[in-house]
Amino acid sequence: MSIITLELHSNSAKPLYQQLYEHIKSEILLGKLPTNYKLPSIRQLSSHLECSRNTVKTAYQQLDAEGYIEARPRSGYYVCKIEGIVTIEKESSLSYKKEEKHQVYRYDFTYHGVDQESFPFSTWRKITKDVINEYDTELLQPGHPAGCPELRTSIADYLRTSRGVDCRPDQIIISSGTEYLLQILIQLFSENYVYAIENPGYEKINLIFRSNRVKYKAVPLDASGMQIKPLLESNANAAIVTPSHQFPSGTIMPADRRIQLINWANAEKSRYIIEDDYDGEFRYHGRPIPSLHSLDKGGKVIYIGAFSKSLAPTIRISYMVLPKRLMKLYFDKLSFYVCPVPVFEQKVLSRFIRDGYFERHLNRMRKIYREKRSNLVSCINKLLPAAKIKGANAGLHLILEVDNGMSEDELIESAKNMGTRVFGYSQYYFSEDKANKDKVPRLLLGFSSIRNEDIPKAVETLRKAWFIY
Repeated sequence: MSIITLELHSNSAKPLYQQLYEHIKSEILLGKLPTNYKLPSIRQLSSHLECSRNTVKTAYQQLDAEGYIEARPRSGYYVCKIEGIVTIEKESSLSYKKEEKHQVYRYDFTYHGVDQESFPFSTWRKITKDVINEYDTELLQPGHPAGCPELRTSIADYLRTSRGVDCRPDQIIISSGTEYLLQILIQLFSENYVYAIENPGYEKINLIFRSNRVKYKAVPLDASGMQIKPLLESNANAAIVTPSHQFPSGTIMPADRRIQLINWANAEKSRYIIEDDYDGEFRYHGRPIPSLHSLDKGGKVIYIGAFSKSLAPTIRISYMVLPKRLMKLYFDKLSFYVCPVPVFEQKVLSRFIRDGYFERHLNRMRKIYREKRSNLVSCINKLLPAAKIKGANAGLHLILEVDNGMSEDELIESAKNMGTRVFGYSQYYFSEDKANKDKVPRLLLGFSSIRNEDIPKAVETLRKAWFIY
């Protein structure tokens, strides 16, 4: 007989006797205390564990009552024979892939995020306080499944004047991120639907479709955007495009290609275009280009927008404008879903848009990002003359072709060694032949998060990494 050892916690919510009972029971079930094993006497165990005899006695009595142990007169307590107990090894703790140590960069050309110094904190704080002080009982209710009516109205008004999207508030669905809106569309359409996605394109789209076992085809691009002939050959029912500023190439889809796309959708009743207007507000020469939705007269374009670029990624509010026929289908099939965005946050954003703060914020951010982009382009032309800038004068990133004999991976690694982060273009291809090694390597440089005054120093590190080695 060996003594039983465990640590009893007097500050636990479980009584001491229950802790001891559960420990002995577990040891029996795991086969660590075999049949006919003699347990320590009540006196011995209470002395060893430094607890009262009543604690040990109560635990033993419970185990005896449940048939795990038995009391033998003038002998003590023994483990009973229990049929079916399988001796198993203690399960090891789950092992996960060790996370790489988070790399800290001096200069980060990430295309995620916004200019952190320009968020309108004081205005947001004031509106938040006002919304709370109104004692609005709607804040305590689940809210409309498609989103708060006043926010849908504010978004409809904004889209009409700024993006050329003519829609009613009751055509808008509020959600928490573009990914969730795509989930809604997947459930709304037939399970046999085939989706055409831009190749290269936004990296999460194929992951969303793959995880939902959805059929999709990667359609190549040319200088005008998604190519029509491969789109026809794909037999797709819906095409997902970023016409105002294609990601990642940065090109803007011209009018003739937009009309070709709409004609493709109009050719069959089941076809739709999903327009992702992720950063359409940011164009630095002339007015922002109207959305593809503005050309649609037959209810064939589904418009998706978000506030992650215009305000902040942490404001997880996105929206989708459905054609009237699909909106009816949505309420028939999916209105049981609760809008994932809290009513309180929706009301704050609605007030921010309605009272003109959003428009003023956008005008300010266009000026800030225009200056950043101009500074970045100027520094590249001055310090990296062998590199070529690609992409339209819009959005929050640009593409850089670097022809210095290095591969894309070597360019990224060299920049990393100098404390600067850039992104490879090839990762956004979805087909197997995603990186044509004969082409000049391309990199993606975002400029929304980096400070304007740091841009010259950041480009200088790239010069040293790529041309002085």
